[in-house]
Amino acid sequence: MVEKKKISRRKFLVRGGLGTAGVLAVGAYIFRNPIRRSILNMVNTMEMSYMGETKNPMVWFEILKNNTILLHSPKVEMGQGTFTSLAQMAADELEVPFDRVEVVHAATATGNIDGMSTGGSTSVSGLWQPLRELAATMREMIKVQAAVKLGVDIGSITVKEGMVSADGRSMTYAEVAEGVTEWPEVDVPKLKPVSSYKFVGKPIPRIDLEDKVFGTPMFGMDASAPNMLYGAVARPTKIGATFVSADTSKAAEMPGVVAVVEESDFVGVVAETYQQAENAKNAISIEWDAPNNLTTADIESMMTVGNGKSTIIQKEGDAIEENDDRVEVLEFRSPIGAHAQIEPNGVLASVEGDKVTITISTQVIGITRTEVAQRLGLDEENVNVIPTYLGGGFGRRLHTPHAVQAAVMSKAVGKPVKYFFTRKEEFQHDMFRPPTHHIVKGRLDPEGSLQSLEHHFVSGDVGNNSVLIPNFVPPILGADIGSIRGGFVQYTGVPNHRAVYWHVQLPFATSWWRSLGLLANTFAIESFMDHMAHKAGKNAMDFRMACIADDEMGKRLKATIMAAVEKAGYTEEVTNERAMGLAASVDAGTPCAQVAEVSIEDNEIVVHRVTVALDPGIAVNPDQVRAQCEGCVIMGMSAAMHEQMFVEEGELRPIIYGPYEMAFMKHAPKEIDVVLLQGIDRPGPVGEPPLGPIGAAVGNAVFRLTGKRLTKMPLRLP
Repeated sequence: MVEKKKISRRKFLVRGGLGTAGVLAVGAYIFRNPIRRSILNMVNTMEMSYMGETKNPMVWFEILKNNTILLHSPKVEMGQGTFTSLAQMAADELEVPFDRVEVVHAATATGNIDGMSTGGSTSVSGLWQPLRELAATMREMIKVQAAVKLGVDIGSITVKEGMVSADGRSMTYAEVAEGVTEWPEVDVPKLKPVSSYKFVGKPIPRIDLEDKVFGTPMFGMDASAPNMLYGAVARPTKIGATFVSADTSKAAEMPGVVAVVEESDFVGVVAETYQQAENAKNAISIEWDAPNNLTTADIESMMTVGNGKSTIIQKEGDAIEENDDRVEVLEFRSPIGAHAQIEPNGVLASVEGDKVTITISTQVIGITRTEVAQRLGLDEENVNVIPTYLGGGFGRRLHTPHAVQAAVMSKAVGKPVKYFFTRKEEFQHDMFRPPTHHIVKGRLDPEGSLQSLEHHFVSGDVGNNSVLIPNFVPPILGADIGSIRGGFVQYTGVPNHRAVYWHVQLPFATSWWRSLGLLANTFAIESFMDHMAHKAGKNAMDFRMACIADDEMGKRLKATIMAAVEKAGYTEEVTNERAMGLAASVDAGTPCAQVAEVSIEDNEIVVHRVTVALDPGIAVNPDQVRAQCEGCVIMGMSAAMHEQMFVEEGELRPIIYGPYEMAFMKHAPKEIDVVLLQGIDRPGPVGEPPLGPIGAAVGNAVFRLTGKRLTKMPLRLP
């Protein structure tokens, strides 16, 4: 029996023409505020579906002569372990040994392109259904073809360990595929029960581990080509500077310079070596029109609740009245944050006639192809983007327009051109995490129960003005779908609750940063919840539990909080000069709770242990899920306790590691315990949700130790 393929509501919207974002935005515009809030809440909680080829297994799978299955992944591997999980899913439905599945990045020439890019923690969860269906379909296609070659009825065919058998005879998948040019069409078969899987749910070692340990060339910076030259592009140091004119005469005469490329939007140099290109770039005399010299204080003044345009994104019950002396109010701030990934952005571009090859570390393979094709006036089919492993992404590579600049320079000189940002350029021209300001208000009843809770917050752009969001969506939705992540009040059991988002346009670029608004928003809300629990004289866990609605998500959130508390042995007593702090959040449908155990040593905050409880649904590879939790905790600690960009004399600084403070190994907790729950029967997002609670958990522990409420990141003791 073949199960008919069902079309979900989300797929219907996507395939209907406008796409999910378009349909949601039109609905919000027509019905305005009440429907807009419903849509924003849905956008905030839903997992973005996979938007790419899901019908033809031959676009995804290649059967090699050694009986290995090559999976061309439309999702890029940037360290999160995606390739291993995808191999596990494919191997189980293909009925092949795990070590017979090899995963590579799908170049655009394969036709396997994800319209949603790689981001949002959805690489595994988004491909859970389509990849297994494609693998199962491929398995059935092999069986049909084997029946033809063996001259038997398909009903007698069995498959196991990459072998096809019938009537005492066997063939490898590779032998079945040999000489086949046209594969039979089959319906999508019924998928196996997850309980029968051999690989999904198992802690299988990463398939990219050995190459990374031994330094196999695999990153964008490793790319090379015969007769390759090097490019450099002149960039301003001042915020908001615009190009006026350039004198390139000196640069053109410098050693090794092959060409100076002057375009309407950039000036670049192509030279025989990287250093020659940099030297010539620095010799270009450029006049920039720079605005006034901004400072960090100027940015904080802009980024204050009440400035810009507001949108009520969540509303239930009555608003808190002004001048109510029963109301508690706290303000919180988070700074500008850099991505600071190890590998700076870069690309190798080769233009030969009307054909272009782009080798690049990018999260937006399809968009990169489109931008290069448009700039050079070519059909997209003539541009082949070959993605590489990423030396850190975190959202920084969700727009890679330097591919266009490298392609233009390659066309000008007729040779491949490799162009990478310097570290200074990477810091000054990052797509930063926006600074935020929060005002959180709450009111207790006489029994100490929370009756009202409001979160007012201002942020710069995250999704707005990015290549991933259509221009018509922001004004219609009224809120940035990235900035509001974590900004909703998750304690919907509180009778009166609301969240109000304020948008301010910053003078420098801000965009996607791992977890988007989650870290800052959770820091504000969860620190305030701890404050209110203290005011009520109640245990922080009990106080939260009473505020969580008893719906499906509420039950999952309660379960994660309880699991973290039990595993950590949570107490609000200070023991041996150590204290614990609790915080929780829900991101993209994945609840997470954390307990941080903290001490103060030489007036510095020391985090000794962090306990994480996460409900990701099915953990395709539990070891990788735990590793993601550990990585999120440490990255979140770095952002919450150390990292900050400043604006000085109109420039974004620091420009190198060191002055840009980050967590060192000595700052990492000695223990990170992870408890995994399965509240749903499918994988949920994992890569970002565990980043949310850590800042508040540490801050809440510090309050237990000092009696001082830390309200500004990075967390510093007075």
